[in-house]
Amino acid sequence: MFKIIGIDPGLASTGWGVVNCNAGKIHYVSHGIIETKAAMPLAERLLLIMNSLNKIIDLHKPSVSAVEKLYFGSNVSSAIPVAQATGVIFAALAAKKIIVHELRPNVIKKGVTGFSRSEKNQVQEMVRIILGLPEIPKPDHAADALGAAICAANISDIGDNK
Repeated sequence: MFKIIGIDPGLASTGWGVVNCNAGKIHYVSHGIIETKAAMPLAERLLLIMNSLNKIIDLHKPSVSAVEKLYFGSNVSSAIPVAQATGVIFAALAAKKIIVHELRPNVIKKGVTGFSRSEKNQVQEMVRIILGLPEIPKPDHAADALGAAICAANISDIGDNK
């Protein structure tokens, strides 16, 4: 058995979700978000993300992570804060010697629904079904993080990296 933490990076809201993988089956463990306030200085927001993620890692002890890869359209300036948060997340994971799988959003969609262009609500409903939850996990960033964890659980070589 091994645990995977999925992470949907963001400066204002970083989603996370943890699943257990045992004998080819995926089981829900926990999920949530790390929120920072816009009024906080950038350095403090990044530190809050790192410290909060460290507490989550220490509590759940995952051996593998799946981080949603940054995707941006034409608005590069909005991608910069997400990239900064992602850097802090990678550093926290590396410091704990957790294997990192960086997954593109379309790869996560395909890994969860079977279709790389699925709508957000379709992915979230499949996360609910796969994990046997009574309702879609909230907030959205946490559901997305659980989707990343589910996708990583289905990567064929993940068991070799435990």
